[in-house]
Amino acid sequence: MSNTAPHHGGHFHARAHVIAGLLGGLAGAFAMEHFQRTLGRISPDIGGAPGGGGQQYRKPQSEPSTYQAADAVACATTGRPVPTPHKPAAGSLVHYAFGGTLGAIYGAATAHNRDVAAGGGLPFGAAVWIAADEIGMPIVGLAKPPTSYPLKDHASTLASHLVFGATTEVVRRLALAAFAPRRTR
Repeated sequence: MSNTAPHHGGHFHARAHVIAGLLGGLAGAFAMEHFQRTLGRISPDIGGAPGGGGQQYRKPQSEPSTYQAADAVACATTGRPVPTPHKPAAGSLVHYAFGGTLGAIYGAATAHNRDVAAGGGLPFGAAVWIAADEIGMPIVGLAKPPTSYPLKDHASTLASHLVFGATTEVVRRLALAAFAPRRTR
C-alpha cells in the first residue's frame, strides 16, 4: 500500500489540503498564543503577552521576535518601525501569518504523503520549533543563539509548538472532512 495520498479530483484535492492546512495553522497559532498566556499565569518567566507568540520573556532578548519581525517589515515598507502601542497587534499579525503559512505548507505536504500527518501533528510542531525557534530566528537576527537561553525557555517553546502542531492537525482533518463531497444514494 502506498503512503501517497489519493488524488480525488486533482487540483481540488490539493487546494482542499492547502486551505485545510491554512485554517489549521491559524487555529494552531491561536492555541499556541493562548497556551503561552496560560503558562504566564503559572510563571511570568515562561508566559507570553498578546502578539508575542510567547517570545517576549526570552532574555537577553529585548522584544519578542514577532515584534522585531513586524518592525523589519514596517521599516522596509514605510521607513519607520511599528509605533509601540501597535506592536502587540503587529506581532499578532506576524505570528498568525507565519502560523497560517506553515499550516498551508503542511496541508500541501499531507496531500502528497499521508505519513506527513503521522503522530497527530506533534512531529510537525517539533520540526517548526527546531527550524524556526532554535535555528531560523537566531540566523535572521530575531533571537540570540539557543545557548543564550535557559532550558525552561526551550521547554516552554517546545511545548507551545507541540500545541501548535497538534491543533493544526486536528483542525486540518476537521476542515478536510467538511470539504469532502457528500455522497448521495
